[in-house]
Amino acid sequence: MEADTYRSLARRRTGEERAVLLALAEAESRHEEHWLALLGDHALPAPKPSLSGRLGAALAQRFGTIFILAMAQRSEQRNRYDYDDDATAQMAADEHIHGEVVRGLTARSRQSLAGTFRAAVFGANDGLVSNLALVLGIAASGASTAVVLFTGLAGLLAGALSMAAGEWVSVKSQQELLDASVPDPEAHRSVPALDVNANELELVFRARGESAQEAAAHAAQIFAQVRTPATGESSSIAVRAALGEGLPSEASGAGEEIGTPWRAAASSFLFFAGGAAVPLLPYIAGLSGWWAIGTATALVGCALLFTGGIVGILAGQSPAPRALRQLAIGYGAAAVTYLLGLAFGATF
Repeated sequence: MEADTYRSLARRRTGEERAVLLALAEAESRHEEHWLALLGDHALPAPKPSLSGRLGAALAQRFGTIFILAMAQRSEQRNRYDYDDDATAQMAADEHIHGEVVRGLTARSRQSLAGTFRAAVFGANDGLVSNLALVLGIAASGASTAVVLFTGLAGLLAGALSMAAGEWVSVKSQQELLDASVPDPEAHRSVPALDVNANELELVFRARGESAQEAAAHAAQIFAQVRTPATGESSSIAVRAALGEGLPSEASGAGEEIGTPWRAAASSFLFFAGGAAVPLLPYIAGLSGWWAIGTATALVGCALLFTGGIVGILAGQSPAPRALRQLAIGYGAAAVTYLLGLAFGATF
């Protein structure tokens, strides 16, 4: 079954990733052959996919292969071959290494999701928790259904705008900080006029973390390129390329890892608004009193379990602990404001 999963993923990939996935599929096929040989006639009929497997397939169709890779990583990490007497030592070792291979493949997808996904998850959870807390606090004070509804709508709009503005400023500021680490594109023009004996170019490379010996060799190499450019390459291009070396890795990949300000802001706004709308649904439907409170609490609880579980899956871990953690945090915050509403307000 795992071999089929890797082959299916390979059909969606190209180049080196495709080759790695096909190699994993081949290794899993060897494992399957081992178990089929042991089971003999008992191997038939083939087992049906599990509920978690069908759920993973549905999530992958909706959100992409990152879900399949994350679940494959978790499956490889749960290496049961270490404790199975029928599994060979080589099979157990294979599973440990497969976990690291899948971790490497998944890391690329996680990096591309990092900025926007972080804004989306935080936005949805903040909307769910903050507006449930607001609605329950106002409802517990004895306010009318209309007051609770309009207060919740005001909290939705204010929170969504605040989250969007905060995400935009956060991502934009981070981009500007990373851009400050990129070398001056015109700095290479000053190299030919430097004093070779004083060799201040060496200080550039020492400031970037090279040892004194490495920096001296690096600077000497650049001066040699200035005097004798490589065939087909001007000295200006050679020096520019050399001065571009040694940059912090995050500076060159900032766009991929933290996302764009407008995308992060839009994701935060939409997901906060979506989360904040959930506790308002019972009031929009015309419910009031304890029915509205109970329904809103249940709906938000389901949403918190879902978002917590998704984070767990993408982290390559068991979704249940993350889902329950999310639920406990959300209900804890809502309980505090509800009790305050009871303490300072009227009763139904």
